[in-house]
Amino acid sequence: MAVFLDRLYHLHWVEPGLARSAQPYLGFYRAFLKPHAFRSLINLRGRNESHDWWQKEKQVTEALGIRHFDVRLSSRNIPSRQGLGNLFAAFEIAETPVLIKCSGGQDRSSLGCALYLLWCKGGKALPEAEAQFAFWPYLHRPKKNQHWLRHFPAYAVQEAGAEPLAQWARARYEPKAFALWLKSKGVEHSDYAFQAEEVD
Repeated sequence: MAVFLDRLYHLHWVEPGLARSAQPYLGFYRAFLKPHAFRSLINLRGRNESHDWWQKEKQVTEALGIRHFDVRLSSRNIPSRQGLGNLFAAFEIAETPVLIKCSGGQDRSSLGCALYLLWCKGGKALPEAEAQFAFWPYLHRPKKNQHWLRHFPAYAVQEAGAEPLAQWARARYEPKAFALWLKSKGVEHSDYAFQAEEVD
């Protein structure tokens, strides 16, 4: 059952303390999560209190003692400074092994895992981070307004320089500057929309 669910939910281990997956639909949350002894789950779909999947996810992670973090990112809109900052804040307090998940486990999870690797290992891990956007085994097949995803890690490393990535994200990251950088690189469909800053 565990092997079947891992395939069904597109689970992949990036390294011993980090895994990625799609949304565990169909009601098999506990059977999917428990065998892997995850200690943290980072949900890149954000808080969705009115949705059954989110309620179930919270219930099961609480029952299993898994720390649950909600970070709202979009695969189609360039992330806001706050959204990016929230992601690094989750990295800083998440206990391993950690599962990063979105809806399909192909796009936002690629970005989340890429940034996690850079956060852990620094800019030298850029090739490893960029490998998170591979078609196989992750099935990352970007649509026109998703091409920015695979370019973001290189931009982040370039702009952060010697500064810790999380510090750069919180203090100096500018979404519009990234959009201009994409345009300068001739990236397909560089006229991107921007994720709105969340209001507390």
